[in-house]
This record gives sequence, structure tokens and C-alpha cells, in this order.
Amino acid sequence: MALRILLREQPQRSVALTTDTHALLFRHSPQAPSAQNIASSVKSSLPKCTVEFSPLIVVDLSDYKPLRTLGIHGTLGLINVNTDIFLCVISGSTLVATVRPGENVQKIVSVEFHCLNNGDYDHELQDEVNRYGTEVPLSEGFDHGNSPEHRETPFEHPCLALKKLLSSGTFYYSVEFDLTNRLQDRSSKESVFDVDSLEEEFLWNSYMIDPLIQFRSRLARPDQAALDTSRMLTSAIRGYVSTTTVPAYSSPLRTIRSNYPSTLTLISRLSCRRAGTRFNSRGIDDDGNVANFVETETVFWFPSGLCFSYAQVRGSVPIFWEQATGLLPGQQKITITRSPEATQPAFDKHIEQLEINYGTIYVLNLLSVTKPGEVELTERYRFHVQHSLLYQNPSGRKVTDHQLLKESQFDFHAETKGPGGYEAASMVRHLIHDSAEGFAYFLLDVLPSDGTSSEDSSSKSIVVLQQEGVFRTNCLDCLDRTNLIQTHISQLALELFLKHRGEHATSDFWMRHSTLWADNGDSLSKIYAGTGALKSSFTRHGKMSLAGALADARKSATRMYINNFVDKGRQNTIDLLLGRLMEQSPVQLYDPINDYVNAELNKRIGDYSTTKSLHIWVGTFNLNGRGKGVKEDLSAWLFPEVKPQSPVDIVAVGFQEIVELSPQQIMSTDPARRQQWESAVGRTLNEHARKNRTEEYVLLRSGQLVGATLIIFVKAHVIKMIKNVEGSIKKTGMSGMAGNKGAVAIRMDCANTRICFVTAHLAAGFANYDERNRDYRTISHGLRFQRNRTIEDHDTIIWLGDFNYRVGLSDEKVRRLIALGDLDKLYQNDQLNLQMVAGRTFPFYLEARITFMPTYKYNNGTDEYDTSEKARIPAWCDRILHKGDNLRQIDYSTAPLRFSDHRPVYATFQCTISVIDEPLKEALSHDLYRLRKQEIGGTTIDSQNGEMDDEDVLVYESIAPGLPAASSDRRKWWLSNALPVRSNVAPSRAKLVPNPQRPSNPFSPNDEVEWVIAAELPSQKSSSDGSMAHVSSRIVSTESPHNQLPLLAQGLSIPSSPNEVRKQTTTSTRVLPAGTASSASTSSSTYTLRKPAPPIPEKPILLTSVGNDQNKGCSTNRPIDLANLRKPLSATPASSARSVPTSNEKGFLPSPQRQSLVPRTPSRIQGLMATGPRRSNGPLYHSAIEVGQVSVSPWAIDRQTISNDLLDVDNDGAQNIPSWRPLRPG
Repeated sequence: MALRILLREQPQRSVALTTDTHALLFRHSPQAPSAQNIASSVKSSLPKCTVEFSPLIVVDLSDYKPLRTLGIHGTLGLINVNTDIFLCVISGSTLVATVRPGENVQKIVSVEFHCLNNGDYDHELQDEVNRYGTEVPLSEGFDHGNSPEHRETPFEHPCLALKKLLSSGTFYYSVEFDLTNRLQDRSSKESVFDVDSLEEEFLWNSYMIDPLIQFRSRLARPDQAALDTSRMLTSAIRGYVSTTTVPAYSSPLRTIRSNYPSTLTLISRLSCRRAGTRFNSRGIDDDGNVANFVETETVFWFPSGLCFSYAQVRGSVPIFWEQATGLLPGQQKITITRSPEATQPAFDKHIEQLEINYGTIYVLNLLSVTKPGEVELTERYRFHVQHSLLYQNPSGRKVTDHQLLKESQFDFHAETKGPGGYEAASMVRHLIHDSAEGFAYFLLDVLPSDGTSSEDSSSKSIVVLQQEGVFRTNCLDCLDRTNLIQTHISQLALELFLKHRGEHATSDFWMRHSTLWADNGDSLSKIYAGTGALKSSFTRHGKMSLAGALADARKSATRMYINNFVDKGRQNTIDLLLGRLMEQSPVQLYDPINDYVNAELNKRIGDYSTTKSLHIWVGTFNLNGRGKGVKEDLSAWLFPEVKPQSPVDIVAVGFQEIVELSPQQIMSTDPARRQQWESAVGRTLNEHARKNRTEEYVLLRSGQLVGATLIIFVKAHVIKMIKNVEGSIKKTGMSGMAGNKGAVAIRMDCANTRICFVTAHLAAGFANYDERNRDYRTISHGLRFQRNRTIEDHDTIIWLGDFNYRVGLSDEKVRRLIALGDLDKLYQNDQLNLQMVAGRTFPFYLEARITFMPTYKYNNGTDEYDTSEKARIPAWCDRILHKGDNLRQIDYSTAPLRFSDHRPVYATFQCTISVIDEPLKEALSHDLYRLRKQEIGGTTIDSQNGEMDDEDVLVYESIAPGLPAASSDRRKWWLSNALPVRSNVAPSRAKLVPNPQRPSNPFSPNDEVEWVIAAELPSQKSSSDGSMAHVSSRIVSTESPHNQLPLLAQGLSIPSSPNEVRKQTTTSTRVLPAGTASSASTSSSTYTLRKPAPPIPEKPILLTSVGNDQNKGCSTNRPIDLANLRKPLSATPASSARSVPTSNEKGFLPSPQRQSLVPRTPSRIQGLMATGPRRSNGPLYHSAIEVGQVSVSPWAIDRQTISNDLLDVDNDGAQNIPSWRPLRPG
């Protein structure tokens, strides 16, 4: 089904995707109404988009023009970049695989981004990105070429990086089957784009397509089916997909005769949950997702319908570890960032998820047992496997039979080091053969209804065998070694399948199989490391040649360049595609109901969330390079004698100068001293816990920058609430070149509260407070965590460290004030206090009152301040600051540890964290949405002008307690149950129109029917312009000795008593023929009639008003210009025009409480009496009769009259209340 993309510029910019039968329209939605007036408004400027799916016959596309001459192949979704909304469409694709007949896979070769709210980008980014990748850096879809026209562009398209990424040839999609699931998990009868069936782990456009998935879920079932059939929405994976054709003479299945070729397909699905580049994405996260996780499926299809499938996975070592980049191999050090106790929960999540998806797990570890770095990973990996619940039975012993988790160590480099070379890698078959037979494979056969093999439409698929386990293979990068071993595992599974059928494959078949796996390794390696896989020459040809060795050397050098200088930008682009950048906001579809639900959820946050109090202990200590303190007792610092004592849940310890800051040390980091202090702190914490029989502490994470170290310990039960733990450093020494000064930060998500700890060592020197201020700004703005997250992007922030701010007094005066204990005087001259008050550093941070002596500088081992020749002035260099509404500081003091020239400082906090029950919140959200939709119905969109009928769903707030909410044009506060103000009357059958002879007042006695057939209407002459009728009304006032009310001409009289009011009826109206307007008219009001109008009353005679001239003090007779007082009448569907209300007796005025359809502005003519404003946000209305100034009148307006805007007449309950009453003097 051909897809086209169209654009309309005016009156509102709109993009349409069309098929032969339907259209999907996209429009940018203007900003929602002010949050001060509308409760449903989101207090942010998040961009919104309007989406409409309609049959083509009801959509007017006359104003649309094609955006491209060729068609498109689908849309990947919507994305917001720099506050602009872009629609991503697939503009180029090529067929790369056919898994089974009717299951084709396309590779994306080019995409386009079309802006919904800005036309500046319409002619940009139309050139094709290089789709033919090479081994040159940045060329695999990451350059525009070398032509001058490509280099000299006026500005860069904001989606250029995304276009390069999506056009790199590593993304695949299918419109015929669910490509995100393996053959064993998908059903051929399910919808191609069924939300429930898509595997989000492998759906790379999930962030962009999610708004459209939500839109689809709210459509009626027929519309959902039509949208699925249109194939507009596409689900894309990243990895590798390819099919090779196996000729009949090379087919391994010879017992089934067929002259048709069979197919061998390889599908690799890369997970998007911990996606990234080589050195930016390592290990595991707290949700159990690992880096470079790939599910690879081998599918062999035979023309008879027999189909074989076998899946295996690869992924980074599932522990918390990182690896630094470096130009030399020795600089790429591996660091394990969490303790075994803190890692085990995440490891268990990963293994349990694998067991749910695949069954029994066989861990095949290819890391070295002798190479530094890999040894530590291997030992920790084995530790976690042995402590996994799947590895043990409930009694804690290893299970030998029916074991769900198995592991084997296969040192790839050691095994292939001999003369056999890489051929020795086949020895892994003997290690895993028994498990491979036990895991089996997935086998699907197609049988016709009569039981014989056939391919007709009556055949059905039956599952013969299912795969019961999976091999999880890993090396360090999960690229080169892993791909070679997985090739052998795939071949082993195929051999078992053929063996069970008594068949064997030819060498030509295995060569095709090896070629597929070699191409797979190259593709996955380019995604993760930037170049093709090493050892691919052996995988492809079965032997290693000199050319292959030279190619591997060149790839290694290219990888080094890309990993050090390019990968950071590639990582940002991946995070942008997946919606993980901090400043990124998703595209929201226009849905006032959803806005209302979000507002209600914010109001009812207590229904689905709870709060929990955690106690945090924070301490900082400058060790002055003294290593002997490791053996000291730290209890006086870590467990001070304070009242009352509460168990501490989180311990954050910051050290400075754990090593001497010599010129050799400041350029590198030695982790040995940090590990010693980790052990010392952990030993003290857990000895105290065991002594008090409380829960022990677990090392969560630590970080180091030369001499600065930050260590986080938590109670074991808190581990379950913590995730997304990250660390980062920022150098400030020697203009950012050296690490003698700088900061170490660790952040985490504790339940739904974001916490960040920062330990800093700022510039030294008495007068260098400006440099210290600059160091703070550099750290605060320059230190970044993953996904561009900064320190300020947290709910709770605690700074601790040696900030080096001094006291701005002389040494003699400071020592004298210390002796007197006058800490207030000292604090008034403290540099940090003065700089914070001036707003030059640590803005909006708080520090508790200092009640302890200056912490710097002491003689080592004593309580005596510096007596050396330098005679350092005592100062509070070591400080703890905090920011966050959920923090309450309890203590702030020092501890008597004397092995350094500083004193350790500690502070305790009570932190209130928010715990949100996500399932309960989701259920409440669905209930609110359903109830709100039942109450007000859906919203509609005018496809012609883009206007959105959202009046019913916008909720206005009351301006004061006790008052009703303001009215809207369609809803009034005095009408209960949200009844509409305007009636929507429709004829019961075709060709019926409202009877123009029927009076507009339904309570008036009449014999006219409501509806008449259009052919029965009497002929009417049109006005001179042929488009409207004219209604003229004239009002004059006369002066009388008794100052009576003005009379309305045309035979109308004022009643003598109120009782006569009940006898009044509304004067019948008629349509004026053209040319009958009186020439005596001095003012007239023109109304545009959209439908045949009821009869119009006779034109009144012009009366003269009596007014006072304030300037001259005399009265003058002058006409009143009603054209300046009235606006055109807008007809409603119920009635197109209204008669002008008049009184048939003298001495009466119209009731101001009765509603008329004549809008007005406040009258500025002296003597006119105007009615009060409506309780509405709409225009003001008043009675159609204006009167001149009167001082004494016999009749007044009856204010008991009740109005009803629906019919513009008194409601049923006010039929006996007169609309006119006598005026009273005064």
C-alpha cells in the first residue's frame, strides 16, 4: 500500500500521511491556556501535537502539496528537538531478508525529519546521507561527503545527527510481522503493531512511536484495524538481519524432495535499554539490563514449510564495572564500582529475566584467567553465579540435577594460543554438547488439513519442538571472541537438528552459514566499537591469513581513535533517540482529558505514594596524606555521642589528600589507598552494627580523583530502593589539567527521590576566594553524569569537603577570639559565609550553625593550632552544605581524631523520600481517564481549519474559595451536571429544516410545526446583496412634564398594571423582503443569518431621547446611535434570529435578568440604563431596548425573573413571574 506525505502551510501548518483509503494528520498544537485559570494545564511549555486518523473521503486535501515525489515507507514517530516537533519518516529502504514466505525485512537506508511547527527546515536535510559505510572514522552514515555544497550550509539541521544514525544501515523493520520477537514467541495471527506483543527491549523507536501507540490505543477497534492495515506505524530494531538463499543441491534436507531453494536467515536484535558505545556503556544497571545485550536467532526455512529456529544471547559481564578510555592499552583500566553485596540484587534481576524469557541459562565466560582486569571480572562473575538463587536450592546447596543456571570458563586466548590458532576454539563444542542437546531447538512444521505436506491456503502451522534453554556468551566487549564462539554454537544446534532427522549438511551450506555470522559480527562491532569485528577473516574463511591479521591491526587503531574522540558524540545521539537526555521532553499529543488526569494525579499524589524517612550521616576529613590513620579507631567520628541516636541508613564519607599530592601523584590515580580506607570505614561500621545487633552496611559505590575520595555505604535493606547509581569527577587543578584539586560526585535514585553527594577540594591560599568561587562554578556546571545530568538536576544535594575558605582576620585576632570562644565574631568574618551572603558561591545552599572550633590547621597529634614558621591562620576549611526541601539537619560537629592537621567534620540529616506505587498510579490514571471521558465525551478536531473543540474538557478554577468556577462560552456555573448551554438540535430525517414561521419563543401559543420539508418553504426574496436580511429598530424618547418612560411606537402600549404582563405574547416575526427598509431610519443593526430566520417584528418608529448636556447645562434632543451599542448577532443551531422584546403597555422596562442575544459594550451615553454582566467569560449581553434618563417612573424591572441561556426565555420555574413591574420613585 503506497504511502504519501503531504504538507499544508495555511491556515495552520499540517503534515499528512495518506494511503488509498485513509489519512493520518499531524498538527502542532498551540500552547494550552494559562495554568492560573485552567487546572488541567501543565505548568511547562511542553510541545504538543494533534493527530487525527480519518477515512480519505472525509478529509479535504485540496490545500496539501506533496513533500517528496516518491512515496515513503512508514513513520518512526515524533520527537522534540530544541522545542520543535519533527515527524520522522522512512524515505528509503531495501529488502534484506525473507524469514518465511510473507515475512520480509527491510533495512532503513534513509530517513527524513519534517517539522510540524516551523517551515524553516523544509528545504534542509534533503540530500542523502552516505549509506555505504566504510572503515574510515565517521563514514558509516556519519558524514555528508566532501563536496563544497555539503560543507557550506547556512545552519545545521537540528536532526542531522539523528538522520545520520538512523541512516547508518543498522536499523531494520517489517510491516508484515513482529520483528521484535523471535519466531518461538510470536503468533502469525497477531497484529503487526499490537502494543501488547511488541518487545520493548528491542524496539529502538519506542520513545518516538510511544505517542502514536497511545493514540492508537484510544481509537475504536475498526479504526485500530484500519491503522494497522495502512502500515503507517513502524517498529524498528537495531542490529543485523540478512537472508542467504540455499540452492536445492546444497540443502541439507534431502529426504524431503523439493526443487525450490531454502533460506537461511540470521537476525540479531540489540537491546536499547542500556544502549551505548564501547567505553560509555559497560556492565549492568540496577534494573538488570546489561550493555551490548544481543539476541541472535538462526532461522532455516525449507519449502515444505518446515522451519528451524535457534536463539542465543550475548551481553556484558553483569556486574557494576567501568573501563576508562586511553590512547594506550595499559591505560584502559577496569574498575569494579560496587561491592558484591550491592551488586547481587541487580545480578539476580538479570538472571531471573533470562530464565523467564529463555528457560535454563548456560553462562559461557570467555574472559582470561590471567590478564589483569579480566581476572577480577571473572572472579566476581563466578561469585555472583554461585550466590544466585537459580544456582542453589532453598537450602543453599548447589543443585546438580535440573539446574537452571550453569556456568563454564573458556579462556579463549589461552585455548587458541597454540599452533592450532583460532581453530582450537571449536573445542568449546565438547564443553557444551550435553547442554545443547538438552536445550533442543524450536521446530515448526506446516501440515494441510488432509495430513500431507502442502503449501496451499488450507495448511496450518504446528509446533513440533521448543527451545528450553539458552547460551549466554560474553567476553570483555562481547564482539570478536563472542561472535566466533556463537558461530560454533549455531552450527552445533543445526547439526543436532540434522542429526535427529538423519541428515548432514554440505560444505557449501556451512560456508554460507559462516558468511552470515561474519557479516553479523562486523555489523554489531560497528555499532558498539566503531569498526568491523576482529577475527572476522577466520570466521568467514575458516583460516587466518596475513591480510586478515593486517586488517585486524588497522581496525584496532581505528577503534582507539573512535573510542577516544568520537564515541561521546555518538552516545549523545543514541540517548537523544531513546529520549534519555535530561533536558529532553517527549512530544505530547493534544488531549485535554489527559491533561486533566495529570492535574488530578498531582492533586491526589497521596493516594498512590508514601513517604519514608532515612537518616544520612555525612563526614569529611582531610588526611594530609597520612596513611597510618587506616589503622586508627574511627568510631568517634562515624558514631558520635549525640542524643538522640537514630540508626543511620546511608553513610557518605569524603576524604581529601589520601595520598601526598606530589607532582607524580597529581597526574594519576592510585586506587590502593582508597581501597584501604574503604575497608577501614566498612570494618568500623559493621563492627558497630554487629555489636548492637543491627543490620550491616554494604559498600554501594566509591569514586576517586587523585587524593579526593567519596565512599557511600548503605544498609542492606536500603539497597532495594536504590538504583541508577552513577559516579563522575571534575578536575580543577592547573586549569583542569591536574587532579590535585577538583571534585568527586556520586548520585542515585532512592525510590523516587534523586540524591547527589559531592566531595570537593577547592583552591588553597588565604586570598584566593575568587578562585575557589570559580572552582565551585566549574564543578557545579561542568561535572556531568550520564545522559547529560548535572548536579543541580537532583532533589537532594549535599556538598562536603575541604573548601579552603579562610577567616578574614589576622592570626593574632583569630587565636584570641578562639581563646574567648567568640565563634560568632569569627563566623562573621568567614570567607565562605561572606561569599554566600553576597551570592557569589553556593547559591541557595544552607549550612547549619557552626558550634565547633576551626578545623584547620593543627599540629599533628595535638589539639594545638599551627606553631610552625608558616603559622597558618585557623579556619573552618572543612564544611558540609546542603540543599533540598526534604532535608532536615540534626547535627553538625567535629570528632577528636588527631592524626592529621585537619579535624574530621560530620553532619546528620533526616531525609524524606517519596515512594510512588507505579501500578497503583497507572490504575488510578486509567480510572480517571475513563470517568472523565464518560462525563464529557471525546474531543473533536476540525479538519478544515484545525480548530479544537476543547471547551468541554477545560476546567476553570474558582477565583476564591466558596465561589463557583468561571463559566465558559458553552458551560454556565448556574447550570448543574455540566449541562451544555447551546442546544444541538438535529432533524429526525433528511430534507427537514427548521420552520421559519414558528416563533422563536417556544412558550408562545402557536400552531406551527417545528420542522418542515425544504420544498414546502414559501419563496422569499433575497436582500439587495443576496446574502442577508436587514432588521432595523429605531428608538426615540420624548420629554413630558411627568418624565414618563419613553414609548415604543408602532402601536405598542405600556400596561397599566403588572397583571397585564401575563397577557403579553411575543410579537410574531417575519422576514423582510428586500428594499423594504424604511428611509426614515436613523440607525440600524445588520445581522448575518446562517439559516432561514423566524419572522422579524415591524420596524419601530424613531423616538427622540432626552439627555442633559453637561457642558452647557441644558437639555438637547438627539438620536441614539444603536450601531455603536450593538454587535452582529451570531445565530445558533437552534434558532437563527430572535425577535426584539417589547412591552405592549406603558410604564414598563425590560428585565435585565432576561437574556438577549444582542452583545454590547458598556454604554457611555448619559442616561442609558444597562444590565449587569453575565457570570461568564463570554461577551456581555443586555436587553435589546435602551431607555433615556428618567428620574421618576411608575414601573421598574422585576428582578425576580429567572433567565435561561439555552432558550433565551424564562425557564419552566419562572413562568408565573412577571418580566415587567412598576417603577418606584427614586
